[in-house]
Amino acid sequence: MLRRVSPFIAVICVAACTPTPSLEVTAPIDTPIGYTALSAETGPSASDWVAGFSDARLQLLVAEALEANPTILAARASLDAAEASARSSNAGRLPTLDAGLGVTERDGGASAGTSYSLGLDAAWQADIWGRLSDNARSGALSAEAARADWYGARLTIAASTARAWYALNEAALQTELARQDVATRTRQLEIVVRRFNRGVSRSSDVRTARSALASSQASLATREQVEASAARSLETFLGNYPAGAIAGDVGLPELNAVPNPGSPEALFERRPDLTAAAARVAAAGFSAEAARKALYPSLSLSASTGDGGTTLEDAFDLDGLVTTVAANLAAPIFRGGALRAERDRTEANARRLAAQYVETALTALRETENAIDADARLAERVSALTTAVNEAEEALELVERQYASGVATIFELIDAQSRLINANAQLITARGDRVDNRIALHLAIAGDFAAGGGIAPNAE
Repeated sequence: MLRRVSPFIAVICVAACTPTPSLEVTAPIDTPIGYTALSAETGPSASDWVAGFSDARLQLLVAEALEANPTILAARASLDAAEASARSSNAGRLPTLDAGLGVTERDGGASAGTSYSLGLDAAWQADIWGRLSDNARSGALSAEAARADWYGARLTIAASTARAWYALNEAALQTELARQDVATRTRQLEIVVRRFNRGVSRSSDVRTARSALASSQASLATREQVEASAARSLETFLGNYPAGAIAGDVGLPELNAVPNPGSPEALFERRPDLTAAAARVAAAGFSAEAARKALYPSLSLSASTGDGGTTLEDAFDLDGLVTTVAANLAAPIFRGGALRAERDRTEANARRLAAQYVETALTALRETENAIDADARLAERVSALTTAVNEAEEALELVERQYASGVATIFELIDAQSRLINANAQLITARGDRVDNRIALHLAIAGDFAAGGGIAPNAE
């Protein structure tokens, strides 16, 4: 059963912010109550997905990345700037007060000499149409969007750090497997050489075994390069020099059933990018309304008081104060079309942001559905490859005995060893892919995590 999800309707809050017809944007989207790729068997919702991997080293790395990663520092600076802009926007609704002290020096003539002046000037623009309030609300919502961006940056860096950490561990497992392959090929070559010296094997068997060993050594060099590259990627997320010095030491975690991701409707309240997009849509609506109201007359009040004289004491003489109060009502008549152009621009920008919100929402739903679906497929792949490894191990032991007794050929021995290595390498890759996909799921549903103080927006 499909039902209309309210957050998608809320995206058109531009229309709610203003009665301007051109701001009404329709984007009807139907979503299911639950995720279509989700099976009936799920685990509990993950309250802390980083801790859920039971990896103390990962929690330390995430905390370190959240403190030092430049992307997060930049997002925090953007938040500070947005909050300052919001305060500036709100200040437009308040009166202004300026004080001035002047000194004038004149040479020649009857007015020659020094004169002093002191004055206070106050001004206030009446928000009779709500334009200044709209600008203030737009600034506040922009700051809200920047805060969601900051949360999103922390979530993304936490997930990227976890992915980089387990990519390094996967690479380390592949390197160790390649070393084992080299050791096995070396042992097999020694056996072939001994058989050749006894006249049991041919010289071609020796050369074939040497070729297999050289290929394994080449694979080992490739695996070591991949491991070093993975280490540098992790170090970069940590804000460190990419020396490739960090080493993986925990392997890959065993995963339980996919955690319950909640409902698609809850996704709109959890994901920082959707929160930020919705806030920007609303902010754009208020900005468009303010631009429309700029075409209306404005009322401003001003007052000034001051005194002056030939001495500094005269400037501070309260008995001689002169006070002026004025009211000004002004209406724009001709600005070369600038005000209407600004109105049209802000309305178009609001429609653009509304459409982008829908696009972001669809992307979020797709990422979640893909991650849920992939988890089940990868679990099946890991199970099948585990069987393949077990069978390959049994086959290699059998062929080694057969070769020692002269029944099997060198080619059968090399092929059996290659099958085992390939099966093991594929199993490591599949396990790594499943861990990476599980992290992608937590990222897609904006899961909470406590490492480094990272939390989702709705958990604050």
